[in-house]
Amino acid sequence: MSETNPLMPEPWLRGTLRDVPAVQRGVLHALELAQQDLEKWCRPLTEKQLKARPAAVAPVAFHLRHIARSMDRLLTYAEGQQLDEAQVAALKSELDDEARSEDLFAELENAFVRSARRVRAMATADLSAERMVGKKQLPTTIGGLLVHVADHTQRHMGQAITTAKVVAGME
Repeated sequence: MSETNPLMPEPWLRGTLRDVPAVQRGVLHALELAQQDLEKWCRPLTEKQLKARPAAVAPVAFHLRHIARSMDRLLTYAEGQQLDEAQVAALKSELDDEARSEDLFAELENAFVRSARRVRAMATADLSAERMVGKKQLPTTIGGLLVHVADHTQRHMGQAITTAKVVAGME
């Protein structure tokens, strides 16, 4: 993970990753920002706070798992594959509250590293190449999936951080 410095501009304004095509660069910058913000706002939470469900919303722990695992699923589709049994089982366990903080953050960090490597591997991909998603085989493209990796990660990052601020403020 890169350093979080309040004086440093967001990743997309740092002039980094110039060796990566624009779409993939945008995805990588979005993932880098998500990782930094999740670390800043969610890492300090206690085990109890990570699992708290104020107003019955999904806990921070769910969002951390979901971000990690959804990046894997979406990139699997982008690579032209379908989900395997382990990915489906992982999907079904995202709301489980047994994981410890260190395990959640280790899974998340590993997912960001693997995802960045997979996105970089698509540097020469035809972004308009068709891909099929899920049991219903819904149509999209490699580019659509890559953009959705960034969008979906940012959406759940926002939910995790909002929930983190609420639970931190409750004590």
